[in-house]
Amino acid sequence: MPQRRHILQLAAGALVAPLAAPAISRAAEQKTLRFVPQADLAILDPIATPAFVTRAHGFMVFDTLYGVDEHFVAQPQMVEGHAVEQDGKLWRLTLREGLRFHDNEPVRARDVVASLNRWGKRDTYGFDLMAVLDELSAGSDREVVFRLKKPFPTLPDLLGKAGTNMPCIMPERLAATDPMRPVTEMIGSGPFRFLAAERVPGARAVYERFAGYVPRPNGVASMLAGPKRVHLDRVEWRTMPDPATAAAALQAGEVDWWEQPLPDLLPILRRSRAIRTEILDEAGFVAMLRLNHVQPPFDNPGVRRAILAALSQADVMRAVAGEDRAGWRDGIGFLTPGPLASDAGMAPLLAPRSIDEAKRQLQAAGYKGEKVVLMAPTDFASINMMSQVIGDLFKQMGFNLDYQASDWGTVAQRWNSRQPVSQGGWSAFCTFTTAASTMTPADNKFIRGIGERGLFGWPDSAEIETHRSAFLDAVDPVRQQAACRAVQEAAFRDLPYLPLGVFFQPTAFRSSLSDIPKGFPVFFNVRKT
Repeated sequence: MPQRRHILQLAAGALVAPLAAPAISRAAEQKTLRFVPQADLAILDPIATPAFVTRAHGFMVFDTLYGVDEHFVAQPQMVEGHAVEQDGKLWRLTLREGLRFHDNEPVRARDVVASLNRWGKRDTYGFDLMAVLDELSAGSDREVVFRLKKPFPTLPDLLGKAGTNMPCIMPERLAATDPMRPVTEMIGSGPFRFLAAERVPGARAVYERFAGYVPRPNGVASMLAGPKRVHLDRVEWRTMPDPATAAAALQAGEVDWWEQPLPDLLPILRRSRAIRTEILDEAGFVAMLRLNHVQPPFDNPGVRRAILAALSQADVMRAVAGEDRAGWRDGIGFLTPGPLASDAGMAPLLAPRSIDEAKRQLQAAGYKGEKVVLMAPTDFASINMMSQVIGDLFKQMGFNLDYQASDWGTVAQRWNSRQPVSQGGWSAFCTFTTAASTMTPADNKFIRGIGERGLFGWPDSAEIETHRSAFLDAVDPVRQQAACRAVQEAAFRDLPYLPLGVFFQPTAFRSSLSDIPKGFPVFFNVRKT
């Protein structure tokens, strides 16, 4: 690890001079913001993937009915307001006037209905709404009507969630397509238009200000809530898999914002008065090891649990975020540290680490030497480091490891495969999600135990689902806490994923940028001087 840091720092230092920086054109307009995302934008449809890079893209191109503020409180966004009747079983949402799509067609209630029906077939939290929905209809061009079998008080939270698989609103003709086939035509009503003709997969994505966008006339701009005012004419995403190259480009002013700089390079960046570093997502990110429950060997719960005996969250977090413990936390379960988190079921993770014990448990579980394909994206720095630690752990435990390094786009497309590893399938990979989306079991899509209806890995756990439903139905904090403890205990038995810790990811940007919202990267309300 120290040798890796030294090499990176030398490379970044050598590339400080503008002549050594990547040859990116300086002919951009003054109000063009050049951004280096965490990974390449491989999939465009924001309901088709939980990839964060697609979520950030989605909130540029599309808008949502509600939006959460920095305190994760849902505020009206596309809607002017709503009325709740019949003891919570009837909701009437009224759209704001003047909403238009990028093709200049007005946004109508029937577009909303079609969009939510499509999204509700893909989002695991959306499944809960669809299960209690009697009818979703357009009362008029501006009125959307929800008729429910029972009250669903968190409707605004769900429709304004900041997590992935965003409930984006698109034209009815696009929303009528098969939700299992990602949409590639990007027509939304968000503050930016996607310039498909300028996209270069693996290298570039480009957006321009949508002149027809009408921000909310009131409220306070806060994360995804309030007025979304656009002060930029153009935003260019530049994919730069090599961290030293991205650092040099930022120092030279060739790019304005690098989403996820490596901790090893932060000291170099901080020496420049022209660069600022800041943690925008103060809740952090939950790292995880996702296992394939439908293929050997991880279809065997005993094999999955054996990993807990040797897994060190601290080792993974040091690789991702460095030695400074202010940048990460270990001892993390299935819920973000907070009022609903507990130590329930965590004994196997908190006991002394032992490779020998893990080997013993692996043998007792009946592991037969099946090949384990660990997918590792070399162009996604934080996940690449997690993967290296987990790959080494698997080797020490005695797994028959096939460590397959590729780009993030390939990983993101391959994780949908349910084929055996001999036919292009996979066994495991590392990823992460926002800690904000794991504060409760409601929107933690990775904890779901709904089999083939759920996310890649397809864990099936009736016990997790029973306790999660109890949480959704709970009417007081005591019952919510009890349900969360039961969820976590069941999760440590069935292991839909292995929690690897929480890290706090700084971002780095030129001091010419200001008013960057908290949370994940969005580009409305951002100013450039």
